[in-house]
Amino acid sequence: MTEVSCHDRARAFAYRDVVVDAATATITCSYACDGVEFREVATFDEDVDLAAPGVETAAVLYHLLAGLSYYKAFAARRIELGGLDAGVATLALLAGALHGGLGEYAFRNDLDLGDVEISGAAPSRQVALAASEHGPLVPFGGGIDSIVTATELANDPDEALFVLSNGATRFAAIERPAARTGLPIVRCSRQLDAKILTSRQSGWLDGHVPVTAIVSSLAIIAAVAQGRSSVVMSNERSASSPNLVVGGRPVNHQWSKSLECEDLLRRALDERLEHAPSYYSALRDRSELWVASQFARHPEYLDRFMSCNRAFLQDPAKRATTWCGACDKCLFTDLVLAPFVPRAALSSVFSGHEPLADASRHGDLEVLVGLTASPKPFECVGDAGECATALVAAAARPDRRAQRHLRDLAARCSAQPLDELLVASGPTNAIAHAARDLL
Repeated sequence: MTEVSCHDRARAFAYRDVVVDAATATITCSYACDGVEFREVATFDEDVDLAAPGVETAAVLYHLLAGLSYYKAFAARRIELGGLDAGVATLALLAGALHGGLGEYAFRNDLDLGDVEISGAAPSRQVALAASEHGPLVPFGGGIDSIVTATELANDPDEALFVLSNGATRFAAIERPAARTGLPIVRCSRQLDAKILTSRQSGWLDGHVPVTAIVSSLAIIAAVAQGRSSVVMSNERSASSPNLVVGGRPVNHQWSKSLECEDLLRRALDERLEHAPSYYSALRDRSELWVASQFARHPEYLDRFMSCNRAFLQDPAKRATTWCGACDKCLFTDLVLAPFVPRAALSSVFSGHEPLADASRHGDLEVLVGLTASPKPFECVGDAGECATALVAAAARPDRRAQRHLRDLAARCSAQPLDELLVASGPTNAIAHAARDLL
């Protein structure tokens, strides 16, 4: 195999076939780069009819986005589509995912992907779909955001969750709260090519890819196959805010949760399908604190939910079964819930090792609330302003009076009043505007 470093980029990355097999309910995507071939397989529930009209054209979006999981190993200067049908909006989605979705990857690997050429697209034709017969599909990750969307949003008796697993293994951190909702589940497993899981051992580049966009594309396929009205995401407005700006370009860990990505994916979907399922985030104009306040109304999920990224490691043997309490995602989740959930309850969530109770996390909290020059962590965390407001509100709670380190830090914060962050604000789309009245 060719070894590639940040100073030895491959010549070309090729998109090969995307094969939809309704008999086995699978979609197989193939790629190649400098003599190395990759293949990944998505397997759907039997009740997801991959023979339905529009599935094959929707599958191209999945093929394009999933390909970046393999492109990243080589950072090729040219992407060859090999006659894949891709119109203007579809190519814009791929370009956006390349530059925005791989922005953190490029930054960490000291790469400039501005020179990448995309070639070989063929004109695409729009496929007409029949009117939808079923309710919304809600991609569900087990965190407070998707729990709020699933429990507060749809008011539709035909709502279902969309749950993605890693090959044959399911994520316990998703399964526990999903079961608690009582909603039906539409399942898909994504089996990555084993070679990409050992990128570092092979001397290949590695880094963050636009996972949420890939999950979205698979949910869209399921929605098309089942004749569903919409795919409803759970991405807050802070997901559009970059971690930092380098050379005039924003670097955003959450790009595939951003409004920019949402718009690109929706336009590509509409380009390919007439009467396509609606695609939008129900939480686009909501703050992380608003979401936390709504989640606090559902204490029945406190012993079920888990947002620690270590619960989602590819290797099942290495997955955490409880919150690690040490990462920035654990700290942020604790912080954003602290104004609304009793301290004792949060201590129980973290098995007695609540991050906010640990005075040694002072420096990490300073970063989250914007009191240092360091950018916010490359994690799915809120903006500094939201974090500062959460800290001030949490420190003022009677059950946290003994936590002097929080009071001292809160005294240094310039924060908005909590009430100002508990209302809808910021850009969204027309579909989300209609849906938000339900929340």
